[in-house]
Amino acid sequence: MKNFGLIYLTEDASHDAVIDLINEEAFGPGRHTRAAARIREQGPHDRSLSFICADNGETIASVRMTPVMAGAVKGHLLGPLAVRPSHKNRGIGRELVRIAIEAARRKGSEGVILIGDPPYYMPLGFEKVAYKALDFPGPVDPNRVLVVPLADDVHDRLKGAIAWRDCKAVEVDVPALDDIAPNKAYASA
Repeated sequence: MKNFGLIYLTEDASHDAVIDLINEEAFGPGRHTRAAARIREQGPHDRSLSFICADNGETIASVRMTPVMAGAVKGHLLGPLAVRPSHKNRGIGRELVRIAIEAARRKGSEGVILIGDPPYYMPLGFEKVAYKALDFPGPVDPNRVLVVPLADDVHDRLKGAIAWRDCKAVEVDVPALDDIAPNKAYASA
């Protein structure tokens, strides 16, 4: 199926309700009990690094990035990433991840961390974090903790607690974002 009506946008507050609905649809009521949710509760995500995908004006997918300190790495926690069931298996989630990682790189993030399925995320550039290297505020399967290193010696510095990091949101240059998603409809909301 072609993706002619898709557009990728920087998230803004007007997307909050539909993003909550998409996440509820994808992860159910237990989503708030996960270790990653404990980190996200500590402070706001970075809207300048969080994106949605719309199909003919309807928001159908989203990814959020939360600033974290992971050991000695100033990075971002990717997630939740969710796509409505009607639009799964079309590459939308992979494209949102790619856009978010590139935006984080341009903003100076040292690494993008997540808890997820290695077979899905490793082809997108993620690598396994050393077993039990990071202490999460709740139980996680250490085999599912992954990172895209964006700076030198990230794996060596990913040791210790992971928690929300207070940082001033910086606007990402919209013309530069056009370079992130070439040949795709992309706009900043």
